Amino acid sequence: MSRHLKVAAAQLGPIHLADSKASAVKRMMAMLREAAASGCKFVVFPELALTTFFPRWWMTDQAEIDRFFEAQMPSPETLPLFELAREKKVGFYLGYAELTEEEGKVRRFNTSILAGPDGRIVGKYRKVHLPGHVDHIPTAPFQHLEKRYFDVGNLGFNVWRMFDEDVVMGQCICNDRRWPETFRVMGLQGVEMVALGYNTPTDNIYFQEPPYRRVFHHLLSVQANAYQNGTWIIATAKAGKEDGFGMYGASVIVAPTGEIAAQAMSEDDELIMFDADLSMGESIRQNVFNFAKHRRPEHYKLITERVGAEPPPPTRK
Repeated sequence: MSRHLKVAAAQLGPIHLADSKASAVKRMMAMLREAAASGCKFVVFPELALTTFFPRWWMTDQAEIDRFFEAQMPSPETLPLFELAREKKVGFYLGYAELTEEEGKVRRFNTSILAGPDGRIVGKYRKVHLPGHVDHIPTAPFQHLEKRYFDVGNLGFNVWRMFDEDVVMGQCICNDRRWPETFRVMGLQGVEMVALGYNTPTDNIYFQEPPYRRVFHHLLSVQANAYQNGTWIIATAKAGKEDGFGMYGASVIVAPTGEIAAQAMSEDDELIMFDADLSMGESIRQNVFNFAKHRRPEHYKLITERVGAEPPPPTRK
């Protein structure tokens, strides 16, 4: 029996250092209205959707850094988005920088939330696979300081029931999409749709890699993980040149078959939509990737026992 959910990826163009959070929210609200008018019930916004991608900047003043973070959600700037979503009865995913206190210690996370069509937060995720570096690299054209500004996420890869508990929804952020463990953990919880926001630089500051290959690897990761877990993936970028520093778009809605159902054509604010048939995932999960029937976890122990690769010792004659 077909089960459908019309969804949208709300790609954002550049957000510059001088741009306010309120202006970013205003842009998101315009896209949410457009999505609702087209019958969409779920909208995915990007990673760190309220600000520029600030980890590209070296900063030492903690107060300067913390201005990019939210101490509560909804925050005063984002409350209008939540109110509009409730009015339009549209759920959404939103990525932002979270400032919180846990066990008497201040913590900072690269975070995303799922909000239901009633405007209430259903689930929260904190980015696990933080890319980049900690120290300043003066020779680099820009920095990638997620390991400096964020703590490693501590909530795991959970799933939640949304839309009258009819859809099993997961979420992750940016670099998480490159790691198959991200999706397999959610797949083992019966995930049917994964919301994914990202901000990915066009240039790789660590080794030579042409921009076309970076987009190829993005699509390869999303399409392969969708197929291997029988899940829809809505991957939404923040794109374009922020203060001269490029990030690619390529926002996509990917079916459980691994096929691209819709793809953005620009690096600006752009809404792409698709009426997702959730029964397509059921077919994949019951046949090719029937975990209960085919998985052999007794042979996968190294996945959790070992972090880095260790080749076997050489054979000596």
